[in-house]
Amino acid sequence: MEMISLPISGEELLLLIPQRAPIVMVSTLESYDDKRLVSTFVVCEENIFVNEVTLVESGLLEHMAQSVALHTGYSYFLKGENAPMGYIGSMQDVDIQDLPEIGETVFSTVTILQEFMGVTLVEIETKLEDSVIARARMKTVIAK
Repeated sequence: MEMISLPISGEELLLLIPQRAPIVMVSTLESYDDKRLVSTFVVCEENIFVNEVTLVESGLLEHMAQSVALHTGYSYFLKGENAPMGYIGSMQDVDIQDLPEIGETVFSTVTILQEFMGVTLVEIETKLEDSVIARARMKTVIAK
C-alpha cells in the first residue's frame, strides 16, 4: 500500500475506517502513534446526528467510537492490511459537558490503555477549542 502522510482526510481517511456515508463521524487523522491518536470532526448541517444546530449526544459518542476505529484502522494500514470491522463492547464513565454546533470542529484524543486479542480499552477526551466537552472509557472488539 502507498504511504499516506498526516494529516489524513477525505477519500484517504475512508481507507482507514469501515464506516461510510452518511455515518462517517471523523474528518481528519491529525496524529498517531501505537498508544495515542488525535482526530477531528467538523459538525455539518447535513449530519444525521445534528438536531437543529447542535450535534446530539449519540453523535458525539459515535465520533469518539470512530476515533478508536481510526486508530485500529491506521495500525492495520501500516501493516498493509484492510481496516477491520469492530464493535463497541462497552462505554464507561461517560461525561458529556457540552455539545458542538454546526460549523465547529471537535478534537478527540484516544489513549490506548490495553490491547489484547482484538479487545481494546481506551480513554477518550474530546475538546472544543480549549475546553474539554466529553470524556469516556470505551472497550472495542474486532469482529472475527
